[in-house]
Amino acid sequence: MSNIIKKEGFGYSFDARACSACQAKCCTGESGYIYVNAAEIESISDFLGLSVNDFTQNYLFKNGYKYSIKERKFNDSHECAFYDRTSNGCAIYEVRPTQCRTFPFWDYFKTRVDELKLECPGVVDV
Repeated sequence: MSNIIKKEGFGYSFDARACSACQAKCCTGESGYIYVNAAEIESISDFLGLSVNDFTQNYLFKNGYKYSIKERKFNDSHECAFYDRTSNGCAIYEVRPTQCRTFPFWDYFKTRVDELKLECPGVVDV
């Protein structure tokens, strides 16, 4: 079974084996937005055993009309509130947002492959 993931319309592929050695660069680094929709909010809330209201108050902030997961500051970096430094992984992996599930295949990176390669060591040319 191949660990190389390809997606039509993208000029690169992704080697999923790189995740085990990566320092979670997609979950840490520069500040950004991790948007969640209503269904994802409900799913994550259920997974954490929280009411939607408690989850929203503790883990989300509003950016315009969208909700984004809060970040924590660690040294000179920002990290997703659900990044677990101990396991070097995601505490809500099973219910992570679509934005996280689809990384690194984002339209933004179609014309910024060099920038993506700096963030993700699993990106390889096709």
